[in-house]
Amino acid sequence: MKIDNKYLPIIISVALGLGVVLGGLLNAPNQSPFFAKNSSKNKLNKLIDFIDNEYVDNVNTDSIVNLTVDNILAKLDPHSVYIPPSEQAEVVESMKGDFVGIGVNFYMYNDSVAIIKPVENGPSAKAGIKAGDRILYADKTKLFGRKLPNDSLFSKLKGTVGSEIELTVYRKSERKKIKLKVKRDVIPLKSVDVSMLLKNDTGYIKINRFAETTYGEFKRGLDALKKQGVKSLIIDLRDNGGGYMEEAIAIADELLKDNQLIVFTKNKKGNIDKTFATEKGSFESGNVFVLINENSASASEILAGAIQDNDRGTIVGRRSFGKGLVQREMDFDDGSAVRLTIARYYTPTGRSIQKPYSKGNEAYFKESDTRFVNGELYEKDSIKVSNALKFKTKKGKIVYGGGGIVPDVFVPLEVEHGNESTAYLLQSGVVGHFVFEQLDKNRNAFNGLTFQQFLTKMNETDRYFDSFQKYIFENGLDLKFGKSKSLVKRYIAAEFGRQLYGEKYYYEIVLKEDAMIKAVLN
Repeated sequence: MKIDNKYLPIIISVALGLGVVLGGLLNAPNQSPFFAKNSSKNKLNKLIDFIDNEYVDNVNTDSIVNLTVDNILAKLDPHSVYIPPSEQAEVVESMKGDFVGIGVNFYMYNDSVAIIKPVENGPSAKAGIKAGDRILYADKTKLFGRKLPNDSLFSKLKGTVGSEIELTVYRKSERKKIKLKVKRDVIPLKSVDVSMLLKNDTGYIKINRFAETTYGEFKRGLDALKKQGVKSLIIDLRDNGGGYMEEAIAIADELLKDNQLIVFTKNKKGNIDKTFATEKGSFESGNVFVLINENSASASEILAGAIQDNDRGTIVGRRSFGKGLVQREMDFDDGSAVRLTIARYYTPTGRSIQKPYSKGNEAYFKESDTRFVNGELYEKDSIKVSNALKFKTKKGKIVYGGGGIVPDVFVPLEVEHGNESTAYLLQSGVVGHFVFEQLDKNRNAFNGLTFQQFLTKMNETDRYFDSFQKYIFENGLDLKFGKSKSLVKRYIAAEFGRQLYGEKYYYEIVLKEDAMIKAVLN
C-alpha cells in the first residue's frame, strides 16, 4: 500500500468530507419535482439530439449530459450534486443500513482478499472463516492476483438471501487451503458504532451517520443503558456528516419534552414547516452531552442545535461544519441521481447555521482548512462569530448562527499546532491496515490473552509505535509524531483491540484518555 505524501490531504479530506457532501436529506429521497415545459429545456434536448445524430465524430452523449448536469448544479450551491451510477448504489446501500452478502470486513492486501474480521454471527463466521484468511476463489472465479475493482469484487460476494457460494480460502496460520460453503444473508451496516456504559451512571452512544436504521439502533442502545441505571448520556457526533434529518429529529424527540420545537424548514416560497417533540420521549430528564467537531454536519447539527437551543444539554467540542441546507433526491433510469437543495433549516431559536458559499464550491469546502490557520481548533476565542447573527435561548444563553454550532464547552485538538495530519491519519484506514499486517505476521502472539492481559502487553512496549512510524515513512509519508506519541499508541492499541476482540473494545481504549470525554466526566 504505497501512499504518495502529496495525496495525503486529499485522502483525508475525501474520507472525512463525503458524508458532509451527501448529508442533509429529507426522509423522502425519491420524490421527483414537477417539470414545466419551456423553450430553454427544449433547446438543451434538441442540442443533445443534434450532436447525437449529426456530429461528424462518434460522441458519447451520456458523458456530455453528465458534464452538463454537473455544470448546472455547480452554479447552485455546494450540496446540490450529481451522483453517477457507480457511486449511487453504494450511497443507497449505506443509507439503507444493510445489504445481502457473506459478512466479512476485508481489504486488498498484496492482491489478495484478506479478511480483517468476519462479522459477528454473520454467514462467514458461522461457516468457519477466520481473521487472516485469504479468499482465493468465489465458486470458480479467481479473486487473487487480478487487481479486481471493488464493484466487481463485491458483485461476486453479494447475492440474494439464502443463496450459497463456495469459497476457497487459504488459512495462513495453518498453511492450508479450505473449501467452505457460505449462505448469504442480510448484513447490517451499523450507523451506531457502540452503546456502552462509560463510568458509574454515564452512558455513551457513538453515531457515525444518520441512515434509515439510526433511530432504531439509538433507541435500542438507550434502552439498554437505561436498564443499567444511566442518568447522564453522551452522544458522540464527531465526524458525522449527516444523512436523513428525520432520524436526527426522532432522536431529539427522545430527549426533549412534549411540544418543544426541534427544527423548522423554509422553502423558496416562504412556506415554513415546524417539527415539535412529542410526548414519547424516554430520556427527557437525564443529563445530555453532545460531542461535535469540525466534521459534524447537517443532521448532526440539527440534533446538536435542538439540544442547545432548548437548553436541554451541553454541546462539547469544536465548531461544527455549518451545513443548513436540505436536499431531495431524484433518481434516473441509469442508476444515477441528482440531490437538489429544496429548503433551508433553522434551529429552534431561528438561526441558520449554514456557512456562506458565495465564493464558490472550492472556497466553501476549503473553509475548514482556514480553521487550522486561524487557530480556532486550539482556542475558542479564535472562532469568528457575528453579533448580527446572535440569538438567545429561553434561559438567556447566547447562541450564534451563520456558520456551524459553536460549542458550550470548547475542547481543542489533541495534537500540537502544525501536526494536525496526525490526528486525521489516526482516524483513517491506514492504522487498520497496519494493525492487520502486524497481526498477519504473528497472530498467535495474541492467542489466549484476556483483554486485560492484552492491555498490559500493549502498554509495556513501544514496539508497535516504532513499527508504525517506520511503516508511515516506508509508505511515503514524511510525518513525525513527536509529542503525539501517547495519542498514536492509544489509537494503535485501540485498533488491535477492535480486530482481536470487537468494536466495543476499540472505544474502551480510545475513549479512556479522550479529551472531550474527560471534559464531560470532569
